[in-house]
Amino acid sequence: MAVDPDFLEHVRELFSGLGPLRTGRMFSGAGLYVDEDVMFAMITSTGTVYLKSDETTARAFLDAGSEPFSYRRGDRSQQITSFMSLPESALDDPEEALHWARLALPPAEAAASEKRRAKARKAARSRT
Repeated sequence: MAVDPDFLEHVRELFSGLGPLRTGRMFSGAGLYVDEDVMFAMITSTGTVYLKSDETTARAFLDAGSEPFSYRRGDRSQQITSFMSLPESALDDPEEALHWARLALPPAEAAASEKRRAKARKAARSRT
C-alpha cells in the first residue's frame, strides 16, 4: 500500500516553510527531503509521519507524546529511535509542524553528511 496522495500533499504543505521539498519512494511509504539528499521525514503507508531524531532531540519528541518508528520482522518487533512520530497536534497546525521539522533538520543533515562521507570513502577505495 502506498501513501495516500492527498495526505502526502497535506504533509508537504505543513512543512512548506522549510523551502522546496522533494519526495521519494521508501518501501511502501515516502521520504521527504530538503537540499536534495537530506531526508528529514518519512511517511508510512498507514499515514504516520516520522521525523529524524537523535540523542539531542529524542527527549523533546518523547515528552510531546511521540513514539519511535517500529516494524515487525517475523515474530520480532524492532524500534528505530532515529525516527520519532510527529506529535498528533502538529498534523493540523502548520506552525507546530514546522517547529518539529526544524528540530529534525540537524540530525537529518548529520546523517546525510555521514552518508556522503561513506560514499566518498567507498568510491576512493574502488579507484585503488
